[in-house]
Amino acid sequence: VQLQASGGGLVQAGGSLILSCAASGDIFSIDRMGWYRQAPGKQRELVATITAGGNINESDSVKGRFTISRDDAKNTVYLQMNSLKLEDTAVYYCNAVNFLDRDFWGQETQVTVSS
Repeated sequence: VQLQASGGGLVQAGGSLILSCAASGDIFSIDRMGWYRQAPGKQRELVATITAGGNINESDSVKGRFTISRDDAKNTVYLQMNSLKLEDTAVYYCNAVNFLDRDFWGQETQVTVSS
């Protein structure tokens, strides 16, 4: 599985951004896809994931502000980020997990929220 992430950038607090992650390769082996993030000096943490069946798991810190969705026709998962806060600043990583629980990671995507 290969993951191509896009989106991210610099935005003011309260603004919005959307991240995209397109999967290719053995896509039928994918159980779930989603996003993790790592802020400076902190450990990587879950943002949100969505399974092949549409079940969503998300961090309490983003509930009500971020929305994860998928377009199966495009093999793409989206993360719509609204009401961005300074603490959302981090490097974001697209992730996929196959049915054997193997992880695949996309390239880094920087999200910077300014005051």
